[in-house]
Amino acid sequence: MDIKYFDHSATTPVDKRVLQAMIPYFSEKYGNPSSTYSIGKENKETINLCRLKIANILNARVNEIYFTSSGSESDNLIIKGIAFANKNKGNHIITTKIEHPAVLNTCKKLEQFGFRVTYLAPKPNGIVDVRDIERNITSKTILISVMYANNEIGTIQPISEIGKMARKNGIYFHTDAVQAIGNIKIDVKKDNIGALSVSSHKFYGPKGIGIAYINEKIPFMRIQDGGHQENDKRAGTENVPAIVGMTKALEISDSELVRYNKHLKMLRDYYVSEISRRIKYIRINGDTEKRLSGNSNISFAGVEGAKLLYELDKKGICASSGSACSSGFLNPSHVLLAIGVPKSFARSSLRISFGKSNNIEDTKYLIDSVEEIVNRIRM
Repeated sequence: MDIKYFDHSATTPVDKRVLQAMIPYFSEKYGNPSSTYSIGKENKETINLCRLKIANILNARVNEIYFTSSGSESDNLIIKGIAFANKNKGNHIITTKIEHPAVLNTCKKLEQFGFRVTYLAPKPNGIVDVRDIERNITSKTILISVMYANNEIGTIQPISEIGKMARKNGIYFHTDAVQAIGNIKIDVKKDNIGALSVSSHKFYGPKGIGIAYINEKIPFMRIQDGGHQENDKRAGTENVPAIVGMTKALEISDSELVRYNKHLKMLRDYYVSEISRRIKYIRINGDTEKRLSGNSNISFAGVEGAKLLYELDKKGICASSGSACSSGFLNPSHVLLAIGVPKSFARSSLRISFGKSNNIEDTKYLIDSVEEIVNRIRM
């Protein structure tokens, strides 16, 4: 069966150019970067060059880029590291109810250590109100964490405004940019970002590698014991092939960003307009303008999301009803509930996230399939 993949928010295939860049570092350039002999030193230089390239793309300093295993590890490293390092200044953290579990569960864990966390609901369109964040600041607030773009409904937050407000109030600002990177041009200085989390496999790089950007002026402590890699902030032998691949993927996405977004938006808009025209009793979740170009999240009245996904899979279509980390669970999406979507609609959502391999023929097949299945299984 020919697979039609529409779940690029969950993961993306590795770009062939990225794979080619990685291959020599598996069996030819295999030295441990911490070694003192030449093949180790060469890989250390490769890592440092990758760090410089990434810093230039993000408009950061090279010593502010740390390599991790994933976006989830980056979230943990940043949020816990900043919280514990600044506990003498305060114990209050502000975040939102629509964050990825990597942020929400990290914050919940910190509550066990005496931290107080405020979880704010966004407006019904999925956009966080900056004034609402500022109203909840106290003299004990040390960190604000708001995701750049939501993984389920694709809404893009006013990151620069939040960062500016945080700086004005002397508070550190972190954003989970896992969904944004590769889709939005990110400038940590222009966007007033103090710390940022990135995961390679969301922008056609390898899995198992991520970035934590942390402004050099922000104190944070290591949360993992071991060696002295990553400026003594993150232990473990560096994954050189993955670092090389991620850097290559980021360079490609940065250079092709405009064309990529134009392609995704064309497919997404066609899909949404056709579904809206052909199928009655639907709900489009999230702001229709301030969202990722390739994201669509639609609820279908009288349809069980799990059943819809099952039927789509039988037709060779890969899609999602929400975060990939939550698949298998029939509970309604915490993101949709947070923006006021009724439970019946929250359970009937279909997230489609387009990628560069999708084309208009794929999209027509998707539209026809969704229409046929919804009309057949609707209760």
